[in-house]
Amino acid sequence: MATKTDAGPRSFWPSLIPLVIALIIGGFLFVGLGLSPKEIPSVLIGKKAPQFDLPALPERQKGLKTTDLQGQVSLVNVFASWCMSCVAEHPLFMKLHREGVVPVHGLNYKDGGDAAVAWLRRHGDPYDRVGADLKGRVGIDWGVYGVPETFIISSEGKIVCKHIGPVMERDLQEKFMPAIEALRKGDAVQC
Repeated sequence: MATKTDAGPRSFWPSLIPLVIALIIGGFLFVGLGLSPKEIPSVLIGKKAPQFDLPALPERQKGLKTTDLQGQVSLVNVFASWCMSCVAEHPLFMKLHREGVVPVHGLNYKDGGDAAVAWLRRHGDPYDRVGADLKGRVGIDWGVYGVPETFIISSEGKIVCKHIGPVMERDLQEKFMPAIEALRKGDAVQC
């Protein structure tokens, strides 16, 4: 005589659990693919730059401190001699310096002073001031994830924009220049 097995609804639902979990994970991955790593929000946007006072690199007169970021719109570029992406963006900062568009200050991040000086000699020096952040403590205060990163600072010393990764020509034309012009006019900026 044949026996009848109970294949009712109870035995069906447990077999769907792995499928449901896979769909949930897949959904998170799908949403994550649409996010840009350059758009990591910063809690410092709209706030005064952190208090700091960094020494100058060897052979340079001027270090970088918080008060240097007040009185005019400026950029702070976080760079290092060991950063390959820094080489890619560096010609744009040289251009800004040559054209006198905006003061560009450097925050040399976790780098040896002599290595940074040699790097600037090789690639050019667009920085009005450079602070040597040897241990990376100031970078932490600024919320730096890595190098390069660039910040737009208002004349009041507030951080207005943060750009993660190398600044490319498109970023300069579509993000940086409009923000700089708006800040000079006293308009609100949203990056």
